[in-house]
Amino acid sequence: MRLRSTVAAALGALALIVAVPSSAGAASGDFGYTYTGLDGSPQIGILFDPPSRVCITLPEVADPGSSNPAHTPWNHTDATAVVFTGVDCEGEFFLLRPNGGHASSRLKLRSVAFS
Repeated sequence: MRLRSTVAAALGALALIVAVPSSAGAASGDFGYTYTGLDGSPQIGILFDPPSRVCITLPEVADPGSSNPAHTPWNHTDATAVVFTGVDCEGEFFLLRPNGGHASSRLKLRSVAFS
C-alpha cells in the first residue's frame, strides 16, 4: 500500500510540473539553498533563472554516500518549485510557492524541478 501512495504522490507532483504553464521554458529569478561545504561550514547554493519542467539534481549534494542533503530552500522565482529528498527528483517532495516560498532547515533536499 505504501508503494502505491508513493507512486501516486510522485505522479501528482509530475502532473503539477507539466500542467502549470511557463513562459520561455525558464523560471525567472533565483532559487537558493544551504549545503555543507567540504570544510564543514554552511555554504549557499543558488540557481539563477533555472529551466522549467526539468529535474535539477543539486551538484553539491548529488552523491548521498559522500554528502549531507541541502536544506533551508528559498524560492524567489516566478514558478512553483518542487523539491525532492532524493537525486533525480525521486523520494518525498514538498512544494515551495513562487515569489518567496521558503522552508526551514528541517526540509532536506537533493533535487528540484520548476513548473
